Amino acid sequence: MNLIDRISRQFEDSARAKLAAVEWLAAPVAEAVEAMTGCLLGNGKILACGNGGSAADAQHFAAELVNRFEIERPPLAAVALTTDTSVLTSIGNDYEFVQIFSKQVRALGQAGDVLLAISSSGNSPNVIAAIAAAHEREMRVVALTGKGGGKIAELLAQNDVHVCVPGDSTARIQEIHLLVLHCLCDGIDCLLLGVEN
Repeated sequence: MNLIDRISRQFEDSARAKLAAVEWLAAPVAEAVEAMTGCLLGNGKILACGNGGSAADAQHFAAELVNRFEIERPPLAAVALTTDTSVLTSIGNDYEFVQIFSKQVRALGQAGDVLLAISSSGNSPNVIAAIAAAHEREMRVVALTGKGGGKIAELLAQNDVHVCVPGDSTARIQEIHLLVLHCLCDGIDCLLLGVEN
């Protein structure tokens, strides 16, 4: 095995996947930027959830909004539902793991807020439950998925936004999800601050 060749192939595969996804994803990402910016301008907040690497992505996204992305600006209201170990473990212990996000959405979510629901497969039961709770609370959902969107694709309402990465490789989907999150942060900043280029 030649490690240099293998590593080079990973970089090349990632670059190809991202370039191939541009045409497919640009419009829904722009729609998600507009939905999130409208939410924030209306004094709403963005709640984010996911499992594993997607949990890290939810936290990364919330941090970029609350702190800053690349431009200095006031903090923006975003909460990762993946971070409070007492809440997560009490819900998981007293009820079931599938409710760890949905109970938080019911507690924290308000009409006009946005749920950022991240699932590489589109089939994460606790993310699906969070989407149902968001709809109950009259929240708009931005779903980041892959692999055709799974069950999440069937659950989204007409005014929700589905950013579904084409392809089946979990690694490539997660890499593109991170790029999408950076596009969301950049787009929100541009709309809020009037940045032209």
